[in-house]
Amino acid sequence: MGQLIYSMLVSADGYVADRDGNFDWAVPDEEVLSVINADTADVRTYLYGRRMYEMMHVWETDPDAAAQSDESAEWAKIWCEAEKIVYSTTLPEVWTRHTRLEREFRAADIRQLREADGDLTVDGPTLAAEALRLGLVDQIHMLVCPVTVGGGLSMLPDLALSLSLRSTQSFSNGMVQLKYDVKSTEDTEDTDNERLHD
Repeated sequence: MGQLIYSMLVSADGYVADRDGNFDWAVPDEEVLSVINADTADVRTYLYGRRMYEMMHVWETDPDAAAQSDESAEWAKIWCEAEKIVYSTTLPEVWTRHTRLEREFRAADIRQLREADGDLTVDGPTLAAEALRLGLVDQIHMLVCPVTVGGGLSMLPDLALSLSLRSTQSFSNGMVQLKYDVKSTEDTEDTDNERLHD
């Protein structure tokens, strides 16, 4: 059975973007990107909301993204070969390979995906917040950047979580990777039709 993993680069004070929406302080170097590549090698499916998909599609549609370095090229290969599911009520279509568009994020569908071999990731704090509230997330991976931004878009929702530390790894650029198992979440009603993502 696969695991659903929520992984983000995050500031030391818990934000994935600052108040202006900037996250240029969260760019991984080659050392960090090599670990990201290793961590995602077994991921079978990426789950995205609209905004995250519109940011990530460049790994297939923009050759310059993959051409930045050997590790970037490897990440682009991993991303292009994986399955992607985009959840949005407003996105008219998807334009990358191995990608499908869904209008509803349903817990039962995610549980069915997890029963197959291989891991899944949920990317972006809005969609991840919903998955966390539904008790679907098995692991949280934080790549903590050595910066505070003082506010913005939080990685984690206002939700009580019980976590167990799996591993830590520090990098020469000052980033630290923290991996946690999610032991439990504060229960909310587990319905098959939760709010949709724009």
